[in-house]
Amino acid sequence: MSTPIRTCAGCGRKAPQADLLRFVASAGALAPGPKAQGRGAYTCRRLACFERASAHAAFNRVLRQTVRVDPALARLYTDADG
Repeated sequence: MSTPIRTCAGCGRKAPQADLLRFVASAGALAPGPKAQGRGAYTCRRLACFERASAHAAFNRVLRQTVRVDPALARLYTDADG
């Protein structure tokens, strides 16, 4: 069985799904959703990718709806690095 490949919304790099963080739209806001149903947006595990996706409205484009991006989601990256 092959490993699913996904694309980072921030940098465009293709990587195995397990190497990326997944987000979903939940009540109009961006939320982490590793197992949530529905359309997902992925980013590399680098804070720069999250910030770039947020700044360029990539989450809105990938999720096909407008979502609020809480800056506190950045802690998912800083905690992972430290």
